Amino acid sequence: MNAAMLSFQNVSFGYERNRPILQGVSFDLRPGRITAILGPNGVGKTTLLYLALGWLSAWNGDIHIDGHPLRSYSRLERGRWLALVPQSEHTPFDYTVLEYVLMGRAPHLPPLGMPTSADYAAALLALEQVGVDALAEHPVPQMSSGERQLVLLARAIAQSPRLLLLDEPTAHLDLRNKSRLIQIMRDLRAQGITLLMTNHEPEVVLALADDVLLLEQGGAPQFGPLEQVFTAESLSRIYRLPIRLVDVDGHRQVLWT
Repeated sequence: MNAAMLSFQNVSFGYERNRPILQGVSFDLRPGRITAILGPNGVGKTTLLYLALGWLSAWNGDIHIDGHPLRSYSRLERGRWLALVPQSEHTPFDYTVLEYVLMGRAPHLPPLGMPTSADYAAALLALEQVGVDALAEHPVPQMSSGERQLVLLARAIAQSPRLLLLDEPTAHLDLRNKSRLIQIMRDLRAQGITLLMTNHEPEVVLALADDVLLLEQGGAPQFGPLEQVFTAESLSRIYRLPIRLVDVDGHRQVLWT
């Protein structure tokens, strides 16, 4: 069996001494699958993504990429393996959409190197893939929040990662763009890219996730296939709210009272 694309083994972390946010987190992400991280606010969902990127150092435990310790990769090497789509990002300059997406090519450039025609082609292809290629010359600060989210995704795709991390990717999207993003993520999975996302929207998780990591305040993390982990019992426990899963027209829906 191939090594896991990303592996956490008994990882713990906190921002304050003796106050851990994540405790004993273990999971293996297999290539070409979509994993959703769920849990209430404050349980460390975004923090987990930052640990995977190497932006934070775990208190204890091991993190591996493709079977090798995360610490053995240089920052540039990590940038060729992983890309992040953040919830939002402040853009202080009037970059055009194309200029902004070209920044995703940085891990593939030599020091002080300028983008080549191949880099421009990768950026334009990424814009086309998310459906905003017509806005290539549009200033990023003048875009709507939904359009910006698609541009952030295009920048990450242009980075050509093998593992794509997404932090609440559908949070700022209307229904049409949310549907578009779901299809884009399915297409990326079909291309062999592994995806790890945080998400608060059950319908998005049900539409996309192969595996689920449930994080619970003060409880043990739970990881496994969607059908085994995303249950009414587990969701009711972590959110401390009566939750039911029902089938409506052949689709699973989440209801709460």
